[in-house]
Amino acid sequence: MLRDEVNKALEVLKNGGVILYPTDTVWGLGCDATNEEAVAKVNNIKGRGADKSLIVLIDTDNKLQSYVTEIPEVAYQLIEYAENPMTIIFSGAKNLAKNVINTDGSVGIRVVKNDFCEQLLQRFRKPIVSTSANISGQPTPQFFDEISDDVKDAVDYVVDYNQEDRTEKKPSTIIKLGPSGQFELIRK
Repeated sequence: MLRDEVNKALEVLKNGGVILYPTDTVWGLGCDATNEEAVAKVNNIKGRGADKSLIVLIDTDNKLQSYVTEIPEVAYQLIEYAENPMTIIFSGAKNLAKNVINTDGSVGIRVVKNDFCEQLLQRFRKPIVSTSANISGQPTPQFFDEISDDVKDAVDYVVDYNQEDRTEKKPSTIIKLGPSGQFELIRK
């Protein structure tokens, strides 16, 4: 079941499509974070402007240097010791779709700890966009059955895995990390 769903989602991502998928936080809308057209589709589904930044998922901190110019040493410690999902905003984003990168050149990246996402990211070998599966301004759905039909109908593929999970999840903690290691808590 897991392997089949990873394969199906992988094909959609390779073809520039948008998936609705379970993450280590809430259900998300995802696409290839290096494909500008795919990212535009995600923003269109959410009904929001491209000026809002998106979170990018990777499967291991070894891949950070592929997408960020300078990584303060403390970033690796934060990732290793975080007990809950943590997104770190790094300055100096690179090798990502322009519409994923914030106007100040920063990007939010999370190393996922979730079977489905890890397998998908390992196979895809590129970062994936992750944003909550709701229309902008609407409440973030806690569970799959709270996701609106408008969102489900707009994506190219709905992952049929973990849809029955009722474990309460929260969006990730977000920390903005400066090049010299200073940080600011954005979302607890």
